[in-house]
Amino acid sequence: MQVILLEKVANLGNLGDVVKVKDGYARNYLIPTGAARRATEAAVKEFEAKRAELEKAAADKLTAAQAQGEKLAGKTVTVAQKAGVDGRLFGSVTNFDIAEGLKQQGFDVHKSQIRLPNGPLKVVGEHPVSVALHTDVVVDITVAVVAEND
Repeated sequence: MQVILLEKVANLGNLGDVVKVKDGYARNYLIPTGAARRATEAAVKEFEAKRAELEKAAADKLTAAQAQGEKLAGKTVTVAQKAGVDGRLFGSVTNFDIAEGLKQQGFDVHKSQIRLPNGPLKVVGEHPVSVALHTDVVVDITVAVVAEND
């Protein structure tokens, strides 16, 4: 299926690109999230008419993400979990737990923006974690997992 991208999509293209993607990807993800439209002649003409407006909105999103990224870079989030004597956790620290810790510090971060390179954290200690605020803005934070005191 041919779609025209209404915003930058990682590993696919930039705003305004007409790309061929699998039907399911377009129907189930790109079109419902507002990232793309079917590339019909009418849609392409309509996009060209709105191009400046969409580019300005994309630039505003990027600027906001960069500003938030500067505040967020280098921060440490402390998460308390029950742990055994050897430092292994009973359970794990997931991207949801990290997002909740960031919300408590005043940052509006969604759990899908948090990138855990090796999966959920399962041991006590400090772990580097990436937060993708925008396709072009990825900042590193530190997650300190501590043993919860009963």
